[in-house]
Amino acid sequence: MSNPFHLAIPAGDLSIATKFYENILGCTLGNREEGKWVDVDFWGNELTLHKTQTKLPRERHDVDMGSVSIPHFGVHLEKEIFEKIKENLKANNIKYLDEPYTRFKGKEEEQQTFFIEDPHGNVMELKTLTK
Repeated sequence: MSNPFHLAIPAGDLSIATKFYENILGCTLGNREEGKWVDVDFWGNELTLHKTQTKLPRERHDVDMGSVSIPHFGVHLEKEIFEKIKENLKANNIKYLDEPYTRFKGKEEEQQTFFIEDPHGNVMELKTLTK
């Protein structure tokens, strides 16, 4: 899986959303149409934030490690970036939707993961492999 994807999501107020993606997650902003949408380099993928009033509906689904929010999107990160984001969340008093935990313990795919919401309530899962 090496081809980047494009995902467009409702983002509410773009000035609030872009600060979160830049300052908390450390993403870079790209193309934009002022006041309408902005592209975010989401670790090599194109995430487009659209100014909206509407939020996506959300529910929780049971999976192997418990109940997760659907829909959500996410990314596998290098350990250093993953830890830096955790530091940024703490420094800015941003709460986890689902606290960090280890998934697939003892297996090759063992990973640390957590879920957070952006300012508009979009859920993302951030992961890092531990082995």
